[in-house]
Amino acid sequence: MSHRFDFLVLGGGVAGLSFALEAARHGSVAVLTKRARHEGNTQYAQGGVAAVISPADSFEEHIEDTLIAGAGLCHRDAVEVTIREGPARVKELIARGAEFTRAADGELDLTREGAHRKRRVVHAGDMTGREVERALLAACDEQPNIVFFPDTTAIDLIRDRNARTPTVHGVYALRANGTIETFVGRVTILATGGAGKVYLYTTNPDVATGDGVAMAYRAGAQIANMEFYQFHPTALFHPEAKNFLISEALRGEGGKLRLKSGERFMDRYHPLAELGPRDVVARAIDAEMKRTGDEFVYLDMTHLGRAFLAERFPNIYSTCRAFGIDMAVQPIPVVPAAHFQCGGVVTDLFGRTSLPGLYAIGEVACTGLHGANRLASNSLLEGLVFGHRAANAIAPELRSFAFPREDPPPWDVGSAVASDEAVVVTQNWDEIRRLMWNFVGIVRSSKRLMRAHRRLDMLREEIREYYWRFQVTRDVVELRNIADVAHLIVECASRRKESRGLHYTIDYPSKDDHNWLHDTIVSREP
Repeated sequence: MSHRFDFLVLGGGVAGLSFALEAARHGSVAVLTKRARHEGNTQYAQGGVAAVISPADSFEEHIEDTLIAGAGLCHRDAVEVTIREGPARVKELIARGAEFTRAADGELDLTREGAHRKRRVVHAGDMTGREVERALLAACDEQPNIVFFPDTTAIDLIRDRNARTPTVHGVYALRANGTIETFVGRVTILATGGAGKVYLYTTNPDVATGDGVAMAYRAGAQIANMEFYQFHPTALFHPEAKNFLISEALRGEGGKLRLKSGERFMDRYHPLAELGPRDVVARAIDAEMKRTGDEFVYLDMTHLGRAFLAERFPNIYSTCRAFGIDMAVQPIPVVPAAHFQCGGVVTDLFGRTSLPGLYAIGEVACTGLHGANRLASNSLLEGLVFGHRAANAIAPELRSFAFPREDPPPWDVGSAVASDEAVVVTQNWDEIRRLMWNFVGIVRSSKRLMRAHRRLDMLREEIREYYWRFQVTRDVVELRNIADVAHLIVECASRRKESRGLHYTIDYPSKDDHNWLHDTIVSREP
Protein backbone atom coordinates (compact mmCIF):
# COMPACT_ATOMS: atom_id res chain seq x y z
CA MET A 1 0.00 0.00 0.00
CA SER A 2 1.25 3.48 -0.86
CA HIS A 3 0.47 6.86 0.79
CA ARG A 4 1.24 10.32 -0.62
CA PHE A 5 1.56 13.57 1.32
CA ASP A 6 3.21 16.91 0.71
CA PHE A 7 5.03 16.72 4.03
CA LEU A 8 6.10 13.46 5.62
CA VAL A 9 7.08 13.93 9.29
CA LEU A 10 8.77 11.09 11.16
CA GLY A 11 8.28 11.66 14.89
CA GLY A 12 5.62 13.27 17.03
CA GLY A 13 7.58 15.27 19.59
CA VAL A 14 7.94 19.02 19.99
CA ALA A 15 9.94 19.47 16.76
CA GLY A 16 7.74 17.29 14.56
CA LEU A 17 4.46 18.71 15.83
CA SER A 18 5.71 22.30 15.63
CA PHE A 19 6.66 21.65 12.02
CA ALA A 20 3.35 19.93 11.24
CA LEU A 21 1.29 22.84 12.57
CA GLU A 22 3.12 25.35 10.39
CA ALA A 23 3.26 23.09 7.33
CA ALA A 24 -0.46 22.23 7.47
CA ARG A 25 -1.23 25.77 6.27
CA HIS A 26 0.48 24.91 2.97
CA GLY A 27 -0.25 21.25 2.23
CA SER A 28 -1.07 17.76 3.49
CA VAL A 29 0.95 16.41 6.42
CA ALA A 30 1.49 12.83 7.61
CA VAL A 31 2.98 12.32 11.09
CA LEU A 32 4.39 8.82 11.69
CA THR A 33 5.06 7.68 15.27
CA LYS A 34 6.48 4.33 16.38
CA ARG A 35 4.17 3.90 19.36
CA ALA A 36 1.18 5.94 20.52
CA ARG A 37 1.38 9.41 19.03
CA HIS A 38 2.33 11.04 22.36
CA GLU A 39 5.10 8.57 23.24
CA GLY A 40 8.53 10.15 22.88
CA ASN A 41 11.22 12.13 24.66
CA THR A 42 9.19 15.35 24.68
CA GLN A 43 6.55 14.21 27.14
CA TYR A 44 9.23 13.11 29.64
CA ALA A 45 11.01 16.48 29.68
CA GLN A 46 10.72 17.74 33.24
CA GLY A 47 12.71 20.97 33.31
CA GLY A 48 11.26 23.46 30.86
CA VAL A 49 11.92 25.81 27.97
CA ALA A 50 14.82 28.23 28.31
CA ALA A 51 13.94 31.65 26.85
CA VAL A 52 14.65 35.29 27.54
CA ILE A 53 11.38 36.41 29.12
CA SER A 54 12.43 38.47 32.15
CA PRO A 55 13.50 42.13 31.77
CA ALA A 56 16.41 41.23 34.06
CA ASP A 57 17.69 38.80 31.41
CA SER A 58 19.12 39.44 27.94
CA PHE A 59 19.73 37.64 24.66
CA GLU A 60 23.44 38.27 25.07
CA GLU A 61 23.55 36.48 28.42
CA HIS A 62 21.59 33.46 27.20
CA ILE A 63 23.80 33.29 24.11
CA GLU A 64 26.95 33.49 26.21
CA ASP A 65 25.73 30.79 28.62
CA THR A 66 25.02 28.50 25.66
CA LEU A 67 28.43 29.15 24.10
CA ILE A 68 30.25 28.48 27.38
CA ALA A 69 28.38 25.21 27.93
CA GLY A 70 29.17 24.16 24.34
CA ALA A 71 32.92 24.25 25.05
CA GLY A 72 33.93 26.09 21.89
CA LEU A 73 32.02 24.01 19.32
CA CYS A 74 28.69 25.86 19.16
CA HIS A 75 27.95 27.54 15.85
CA ARG A 76 27.25 31.10 16.89
CA ASP A 77 24.73 31.68 14.09
CA ALA A 78 22.65 28.72 15.26
CA VAL A 79 22.84 29.92 18.86
CA GLU A 80 21.82 33.47 17.89
CA VAL A 81 18.85 32.27 15.82
CA THR A 82 17.57 29.94 18.54
CA ILE A 83 17.83 32.34 21.45
CA ARG A 84 16.55 35.42 19.62
CA GLU A 85 13.53 33.59 18.14
CA GLY A 86 12.81 31.67 21.33
CA PRO A 87 10.51 34.11 23.15
CA ALA A 88 8.18 34.38 20.13
CA ARG A 89 7.92 30.60 19.93
CA VAL A 90 7.09 30.36 23.65
CA LYS A 91 4.36 33.00 23.28
CA GLU A 92 3.03 31.11 20.26
CA LEU A 93 2.93 27.91 22.30
CA ILE A 94 0.98 29.67 25.06
CA ALA A 95 -1.44 30.99 22.44
CA ARG A 96 -1.96 27.38 21.34
CA GLY A 97 -3.08 26.48 24.84
CA ALA A 98 0.03 25.50 26.79
CA GLU A 99 -0.42 26.32 30.47
CA PHE A 100 2.83 27.12 32.26
CA THR A 101 3.34 27.70 35.98
CA ARG A 102 2.80 31.31 37.00
CA ALA A 103 3.80 33.36 40.02
CA ALA A 104 1.33 35.03 42.36
CA ASP A 105 1.32 38.17 40.20
CA GLY A 106 0.29 36.16 37.14
CA GLU A 107 3.65 36.41 35.40
CA LEU A 108 5.45 33.29 34.20
CA ASP A 109 7.33 31.61 37.04
CA LEU A 110 10.91 31.39 35.79
CA THR A 111 13.38 28.95 37.30
CA ARG A 112 17.11 28.45 36.96
CA GLU A 113 19.09 25.37 35.93
CA GLY A 114 22.76 24.43 35.76
CA ALA A 115 25.08 26.80 33.85
CA HIS A 116 22.35 29.45 33.47
CA ARG A 117 23.26 32.75 35.06
CA LYS A 118 19.66 33.93 35.17
CA ARG A 119 16.24 32.49 35.96
CA ARG A 120 14.91 31.98 32.44
CA VAL A 121 13.33 28.52 32.32
CA VAL A 122 9.58 28.49 31.64
CA HIS A 123 8.02 25.38 33.16
CA ALA A 124 4.79 23.55 33.95
CA GLY A 125 5.72 22.27 37.39
CA ASP A 126 8.05 19.35 36.73
CA MET A 127 5.98 18.00 33.81
CA THR A 128 6.75 20.61 31.17
CA GLY A 129 7.21 18.19 28.31
CA ARG A 130 3.85 16.56 28.94
CA GLU A 131 2.11 19.92 28.84
CA VAL A 132 3.93 20.98 25.67
CA GLU A 133 3.02 17.69 23.99
CA ARG A 134 -0.63 17.99 25.10
CA ALA A 135 -0.98 21.51 23.74
CA LEU A 136 0.65 20.71 20.41
CA LEU A 137 -1.40 17.53 19.88
CA ALA A 138 -4.60 19.41 20.68
CA ALA A 139 -3.67 22.09 18.15
CA CYS A 140 -2.89 19.41 15.54
CA ASP A 141 -6.30 17.82 16.09
CA GLU A 142 -7.87 21.07 14.90
CA GLN A 143 -6.01 20.88 11.58
CA PRO A 144 -7.73 18.66 8.97
CA ASN A 145 -4.56 18.62 6.86
CA ILE A 146 -2.65 16.63 9.52
CA VAL A 147 -3.03 12.84 9.58
CA PHE A 148 -1.39 10.68 12.26
CA PHE A 149 -0.10 7.16 11.66
CA PRO A 150 0.65 5.71 15.13
CA ASP A 151 2.37 2.34 15.64
CA THR A 152 4.26 2.89 12.38
CA THR A 153 8.01 2.19 12.35
CA ALA A 154 10.13 3.72 9.60
CA ILE A 155 12.59 1.18 8.20
CA ASP A 156 14.58 2.97 5.51
CA LEU A 157 14.46 6.15 3.47
CA ILE A 158 13.33 5.90 -0.16
CA ARG A 159 15.92 7.39 -2.51
CA ASP A 160 15.96 8.12 -6.22
CA ARG A 161 19.22 6.41 -7.11
CA ASN A 162 19.08 7.69 -10.71
CA ALA A 163 19.64 11.28 -9.62
CA ARG A 164 23.20 12.69 -9.39
CA THR A 165 22.61 13.18 -5.66
CA PRO A 166 20.19 10.60 -4.22
CA THR A 167 16.95 12.50 -3.58
CA VAL A 168 14.81 11.34 -0.67
CA HIS A 169 11.16 10.71 -1.51
CA GLY A 170 9.83 9.16 1.71
CA VAL A 171 10.16 5.95 3.74
CA TYR A 172 9.26 2.30 3.89
CA ALA A 173 7.43 1.76 7.16
CA LEU A 174 6.29 -1.24 9.19
CA ARG A 175 2.66 -1.02 10.33
CA ALA A 176 1.22 -2.59 13.46
CA ASN A 177 -0.31 -5.45 11.48
CA GLY A 178 3.12 -6.49 10.16
CA THR A 179 2.74 -5.10 6.63
CA ILE A 180 5.39 -2.84 5.13
CA GLU A 181 3.90 0.19 3.37
CA THR A 182 5.31 2.98 1.25
CA PHE A 183 5.01 6.60 2.39
CA VAL A 184 5.92 9.15 -0.28
CA GLY A 185 6.40 12.86 0.39
CA ARG A 186 7.53 15.92 -1.49
CA VAL A 187 9.77 16.45 1.53
CA THR A 188 10.65 14.10 4.37
CA ILE A 189 11.33 15.52 7.82
CA LEU A 190 13.27 13.57 10.43
CA ALA A 191 12.02 14.53 13.90
CA THR A 192 12.78 11.17 15.49
CA GLY A 193 14.56 12.40 18.62
CA GLY A 194 17.61 10.83 20.22
CA ALA A 195 19.17 7.44 20.88
CA GLY A 196 19.41 6.99 24.64
CA LYS A 197 18.56 3.29 24.37
CA VAL A 198 22.00 2.70 22.85
CA TYR A 199 23.21 2.85 26.48
CA LEU A 200 22.43 0.49 29.33
CA TYR A 201 21.21 3.27 31.63
CA THR A 202 19.18 6.11 30.16
CA THR A 203 16.47 8.58 31.02
CA ASN A 204 14.93 8.09 27.56
CA PRO A 205 11.81 6.05 26.76
CA ASP A 206 11.99 2.82 24.77
CA VAL A 207 11.35 4.60 21.45
CA ALA A 208 14.69 6.45 21.58
CA THR A 209 16.70 4.11 19.35
CA GLY A 210 18.34 6.62 17.01
CA ASP A 211 16.18 5.73 14.01
CA GLY A 212 16.55 9.03 12.19
CA VAL A 213 20.34 9.22 12.47
CA ALA A 214 20.71 5.58 11.43
CA MET A 215 18.43 5.90 8.39
CA ALA A 216 20.06 9.16 7.30
CA TYR A 217 23.53 7.62 7.63
CA ARG A 218 22.57 4.59 5.59
CA ALA A 219 21.15 6.92 2.92
CA GLY A 220 24.42 8.85 2.68
CA ALA A 221 23.66 12.01 4.71
CA GLN A 222 26.37 13.75 6.71
CA ILE A 223 26.41 13.00 10.44
CA ALA A 224 28.36 15.04 13.00
CA ASN A 225 29.50 15.13 16.62
CA MET A 226 28.05 11.82 17.78
CA GLU A 227 30.84 11.55 20.37
CA PHE A 228 29.03 14.21 22.40
CA TYR A 229 26.32 12.22 24.18
CA GLN A 230 25.04 13.99 27.25
CA PHE A 231 24.68 12.01 30.45
CA HIS A 232 22.21 13.57 32.84
CA PRO A 233 23.85 13.69 36.27
CA THR A 234 20.80 12.63 38.25
CA ALA A 235 18.54 9.71 37.39
CA LEU A 236 16.73 7.97 40.22
CA PHE A 237 18.66 4.98 41.56
CA HIS A 238 16.14 2.32 42.56
CA PRO A 239 15.82 -1.33 41.47
CA GLU A 240 12.21 -0.81 40.37
CA ALA A 241 12.61 2.63 38.74
CA LYS A 242 13.00 2.69 34.96
CA ASN A 243 14.30 5.75 33.12
CA PHE A 244 13.10 8.20 35.79
CA LEU A 245 14.85 11.55 35.59
CA ILE A 246 15.45 13.76 38.62
CA SER A 247 15.32 17.17 36.97
CA GLU A 248 18.21 19.60 37.01
CA ALA A 249 15.69 22.12 38.27
CA LEU A 250 16.04 20.56 41.73
CA ARG A 251 19.65 21.71 41.82
CA GLY A 252 18.51 25.03 40.37
CA GLU A 253 16.26 25.45 43.39
CA GLY A 254 19.07 24.66 45.84
CA GLY A 255 19.52 20.88 45.87
CA LYS A 256 22.88 19.65 47.19
CA LEU A 257 24.82 16.59 46.02
CA ARG A 258 26.26 14.52 48.85
CA LEU A 259 28.14 11.30 49.41
CA LYS A 260 26.69 8.63 51.69
CA SER A 261 28.71 10.21 54.50
CA GLY A 262 26.77 13.44 53.99
CA GLU A 263 29.80 15.28 52.59
CA ARG A 264 29.27 17.68 49.68
CA PHE A 265 31.78 17.33 46.86
CA MET A 266 30.83 19.49 43.87
CA ASP A 267 32.78 22.52 45.07
CA ARG A 268 35.94 20.51 44.34
CA TYR A 269 34.98 20.23 40.66
CA HIS A 270 33.46 23.56 39.58
CA PRO A 271 33.06 27.13 40.93
CA LEU A 272 29.27 26.86 40.49
CA ALA A 273 29.26 23.56 42.45
CA GLU A 274 25.90 21.81 41.84
CA LEU A 275 25.03 24.38 39.15
CA GLY A 276 28.04 23.54 37.00
CA PRO A 277 27.54 22.30 33.42
CA ARG A 278 26.05 18.83 33.06
CA ASP A 279 29.22 17.22 31.72
CA VAL A 280 31.19 18.43 34.73
CA VAL A 281 28.57 17.30 37.25
CA ALA A 282 28.13 13.88 35.61
CA ARG A 283 31.89 13.24 35.56
CA ALA A 284 32.20 14.40 39.16
CA ILE A 285 29.53 11.96 40.32
CA ASP A 286 31.12 9.18 38.25
CA ALA A 287 34.55 9.95 39.77
CA GLU A 288 33.20 9.98 43.33
CA MET A 289 31.35 6.69 42.81
CA LYS A 290 34.54 5.07 41.51
CA ARG A 291 36.61 6.55 44.34
CA THR A 292 34.25 5.42 47.11
CA GLY A 293 32.92 2.24 45.51
CA ASP A 294 29.36 3.43 46.11
CA GLU A 295 26.61 2.67 43.58
CA PHE A 296 25.07 6.14 43.83
CA VAL A 297 25.27 9.56 45.45
CA TYR A 298 22.52 11.56 47.12
CA LEU A 299 20.66 14.69 46.04
CA ASP A 300 19.56 16.45 49.20
CA MET A 301 16.43 18.63 49.07
CA THR A 302 15.40 18.26 52.72
CA HIS A 303 16.28 21.86 53.64
CA LEU A 304 13.58 23.24 51.31
CA GLY A 305 10.53 21.88 53.12
CA ARG A 306 7.67 19.60 52.18
CA ALA A 307 5.21 22.29 51.06
CA PHE A 308 7.62 23.81 48.54
CA LEU A 309 8.77 20.45 47.18
CA ALA A 310 5.27 19.04 46.75
CA GLU A 311 4.09 22.19 44.94
CA ARG A 312 7.16 22.85 42.79
CA PHE A 313 7.94 19.23 41.91
CA PRO A 314 4.66 17.32 42.19
CA ASN A 315 5.55 14.52 39.77
CA ILE A 316 9.03 13.91 41.17
CA TYR A 317 7.73 14.16 44.75
CA SER A 318 4.91 11.65 44.18
CA THR A 319 7.07 9.27 42.14
CA CYS A 320 9.79 9.20 44.80
CA ARG A 321 7.13 8.57 47.44
CA ALA A 322 5.83 5.65 45.36
CA PHE A 323 9.33 4.14 45.58
CA GLY A 324 9.47 4.70 49.33
CA ILE A 325 11.56 7.89 49.25
CA ASP A 326 10.20 10.98 50.99
CA MET A 327 12.38 13.73 49.53
CA ALA A 328 11.20 16.15 52.19
CA VAL A 329 13.06 14.17 54.87
CA GLN A 330 15.34 11.82 52.87
CA PRO A 331 17.99 12.58 50.24
CA ILE A 332 17.29 11.04 46.81
CA PRO A 333 19.72 8.34 45.56
CA VAL A 334 20.87 9.32 42.05
CA VAL A 335 23.25 8.16 39.27
CA PRO A 336 24.16 9.57 35.84
CA ALA A 337 22.33 8.17 32.79
CA ALA A 338 22.42 8.76 29.02
CA HIS A 339 20.09 11.64 28.29
CA PHE A 340 20.61 13.73 25.14
CA GLN A 341 22.24 13.40 21.74
CA CYS A 342 24.12 16.62 20.97
CA GLY A 343 25.28 15.46 17.53
CA GLY A 344 23.16 14.12 14.70
CA VAL A 345 22.25 14.70 11.07
CA VAL A 346 24.05 17.79 9.79
CA THR A 347 21.67 20.61 8.83
CA ASP A 348 21.69 24.28 8.00
CA LEU A 349 19.66 26.87 9.89
CA PHE A 350 16.46 25.75 8.15
CA GLY A 351 16.76 22.01 8.75
CA ARG A 352 18.15 21.13 5.31
CA THR A 353 20.42 18.06 5.29
CA SER A 354 23.05 17.13 2.71
CA LEU A 355 20.43 15.07 0.80
CA PRO A 356 17.80 16.82 -1.36
CA GLY A 357 14.30 16.33 -0.03
CA LEU A 358 15.45 15.40 3.48
CA TYR A 359 15.21 17.71 6.50
CA ALA A 360 16.05 17.08 10.16
CA ILE A 361 14.86 19.02 13.21
CA GLY A 362 15.10 18.65 16.96
CA GLU A 363 17.36 16.21 18.77
CA VAL A 364 18.03 14.13 15.63
CA ALA A 365 19.69 17.15 13.98
CA CYS A 366 23.10 18.72 14.43
CA THR A 367 22.58 22.43 13.84
CA GLY A 368 25.58 23.55 15.87
CA LEU A 369 23.39 24.89 18.70
CA HIS A 370 24.68 22.54 21.39
CA GLY A 371 28.34 22.21 20.45
CA ALA A 372 30.12 19.79 22.76
CA ASN A 373 27.53 20.02 25.56
CA ARG A 374 23.88 21.12 25.65
CA LEU A 375 22.82 23.88 28.00
CA ALA A 376 19.89 22.73 30.14
CA SER A 377 16.38 23.34 28.72
CA ASN A 378 17.64 24.47 25.31
CA SER A 379 16.25 21.27 23.76
CA LEU A 380 12.51 22.01 23.83
CA LEU A 381 13.43 25.50 22.66
CA GLU A 382 15.37 24.04 19.73
CA GLY A 383 12.39 21.90 18.68
CA LEU A 384 10.03 24.88 18.72
CA VAL A 385 12.38 27.18 16.83
CA PHE A 386 13.60 24.80 14.13
CA GLY A 387 10.22 23.18 13.58
CA HIS A 388 8.90 26.65 12.78
CA ARG A 389 11.92 27.69 10.69
CA ALA A 390 11.98 24.54 8.56
CA ALA A 391 8.27 24.67 7.73
CA ASN A 392 8.40 28.31 6.74
CA ALA A 393 11.50 27.77 4.63
CA ILE A 394 9.95 24.89 2.69
CA ALA A 395 6.47 26.36 2.20
CA PRO A 396 7.32 28.95 -0.52
CA GLU A 397 9.26 26.31 -2.47
CA LEU A 398 6.91 23.36 -1.92
CA ARG A 399 5.96 22.88 -5.57
CA SER A 400 9.63 22.69 -6.53
CA PHE A 401 9.84 19.49 -4.48
CA ALA A 402 8.41 17.02 -6.95
CA PHE A 403 6.95 13.64 -6.21
CA PRO A 404 8.91 10.85 -7.93
CA ARG A 405 7.92 10.30 -11.57
CA GLU A 406 7.09 6.69 -10.80
CA ASP A 407 5.87 5.09 -7.61
CA PRO A 408 8.79 3.64 -5.64
CA PRO A 409 8.93 -0.15 -5.81
CA PRO A 410 7.32 -1.96 -2.90
CA TRP A 411 9.53 -3.21 -0.10
CA ASP A 412 11.46 -6.29 -1.21
CA VAL A 413 10.77 -8.95 1.40
CA GLY A 414 13.27 -11.27 -0.30
CA SER A 415 13.44 -14.63 1.44
CA ALA A 416 11.95 -13.32 4.69
CA VAL A 417 10.21 -15.98 6.75
CA ALA A 418 8.89 -16.14 10.29
CA SER A 419 11.76 -16.32 12.79
CA ASP A 420 12.09 -17.76 16.27
CA GLU A 421 15.32 -15.85 16.88
CA ALA A 422 13.88 -13.33 19.40
CA VAL A 423 16.29 -14.54 22.08
CA VAL A 424 19.25 -13.78 19.78
CA VAL A 425 17.92 -10.30 19.05
CA THR A 426 17.58 -9.66 22.78
CA GLN A 427 21.10 -10.93 23.42
CA ASN A 428 22.62 -8.64 20.79
CA TRP A 429 20.56 -5.67 21.96
CA ASP A 430 21.75 -6.15 25.55
CA GLU A 431 25.34 -6.67 24.43
CA ILE A 432 25.43 -3.41 22.47
CA ARG A 433 23.97 -1.38 25.31
CA ARG A 434 26.32 -2.88 27.91
CA LEU A 435 29.49 -2.47 25.82
CA MET A 436 28.51 1.14 25.05
CA TRP A 437 28.03 1.84 28.76
CA ASN A 438 31.32 0.20 29.76
CA PHE A 439 33.57 1.30 26.88
CA VAL A 440 31.98 4.46 25.43
CA GLY A 441 30.36 6.04 28.48
CA ILE A 442 31.20 9.06 30.62
CA VAL A 443 34.95 8.26 30.63
CA ARG A 444 36.64 6.65 27.59
CA SER A 445 40.04 5.42 26.43
CA SER A 446 41.55 4.50 23.07
CA LYS A 447 41.74 0.84 24.08
CA ARG A 448 38.08 0.74 25.15
CA LEU A 449 36.99 2.41 21.93
CA MET A 450 39.02 -0.04 19.85
CA ARG A 451 37.39 -2.98 21.63
CA ALA A 452 33.94 -1.52 21.13
CA HIS A 453 34.67 -0.91 17.44
CA ARG A 454 35.73 -4.52 16.82
CA ARG A 455 32.70 -6.04 18.53
CA LEU A 456 30.26 -3.64 16.87
CA ASP A 457 31.66 -4.51 13.45
CA MET A 458 30.84 -8.17 14.13
CA LEU A 459 27.36 -7.42 15.44
CA ARG A 460 26.48 -5.13 12.53
CA GLU A 461 27.62 -7.80 10.08
CA GLU A 462 25.43 -10.38 11.83
CA ILE A 463 22.44 -8.05 11.54
CA ARG A 464 23.07 -7.32 7.85
CA GLU A 465 23.70 -10.90 6.84
CA TYR A 466 21.38 -12.77 9.16
CA TYR A 467 18.40 -10.91 10.59
CA TRP A 468 17.24 -9.39 7.30
CA ARG A 469 16.71 -12.92 5.97
CA PHE A 470 13.94 -13.28 8.51
CA GLN A 471 10.73 -11.47 9.15
CA VAL A 472 11.24 -7.74 9.68
CA THR A 473 9.93 -6.78 13.11
CA ARG A 474 10.12 -3.59 15.12
CA ASP A 475 12.68 -5.20 17.45
CA VAL A 476 14.93 -6.09 14.53
CA VAL A 477 14.57 -2.60 12.99
CA GLU A 478 15.50 -0.99 16.30
CA LEU A 479 18.41 -3.39 16.86
CA ARG A 480 19.80 -2.49 13.45
CA ASN A 481 19.46 1.21 14.24
CA ILE A 482 21.12 1.16 17.66
CA ALA A 483 23.98 -0.87 16.17
CA ASP A 484 24.51 1.81 13.50
CA VAL A 485 24.23 4.64 16.04
CA ALA A 486 26.68 2.87 18.37
CA HIS A 487 29.09 2.59 15.43
CA LEU A 488 28.77 6.33 14.75
CA ILE A 489 29.39 7.27 18.39
CA VAL A 490 32.49 5.06 18.53
CA GLU A 491 33.74 6.32 15.16
CA CYS A 492 33.42 9.98 16.15
CA ALA A 493 34.89 9.37 19.62
CA SER A 494 37.85 7.51 18.12
CA ARG A 495 38.63 10.39 15.76
CA ARG A 496 38.61 13.13 18.42
CA LYS A 497 42.04 13.02 20.08
CA GLU A 498 41.24 15.40 22.94
CA SER A 499 38.77 15.85 25.79
CA ARG A 500 36.07 18.46 25.26
CA GLY A 501 32.61 18.88 26.73
CA LEU A 502 30.85 15.54 26.88
CA HIS A 503 33.76 13.61 25.32
CA TYR A 504 36.37 12.72 27.94
CA THR A 505 39.19 10.29 27.24
CA ILE A 506 41.96 9.41 29.69
CA ASP A 507 44.45 9.17 26.80
CA TYR A 508 43.92 12.81 25.75
CA PRO A 509 42.68 14.52 28.94
CA SER A 510 43.21 18.11 27.75
CA LYS A 511 41.30 20.28 25.30
CA ASP A 512 43.19 20.95 22.06
CA ASP A 513 41.85 24.02 20.28
CA HIS A 514 44.68 24.03 17.76
CA ASN A 515 43.72 20.69 16.21
CA TRP A 516 40.13 19.95 17.28
CA LEU A 517 38.14 23.17 17.31
CA HIS A 518 35.82 21.78 14.63
CA ASP A 519 32.97 19.32 14.16
CA THR A 520 33.55 15.60 13.65
CA ILE A 521 31.75 14.80 10.38
CA VAL A 522 31.23 11.29 9.01
CA SER A 523 29.26 9.90 6.08
CA ARG A 524 29.12 6.82 3.91
CA GLU A 525 28.46 6.25 0.26
CA PRO A 526 24.74 5.46 -0.22
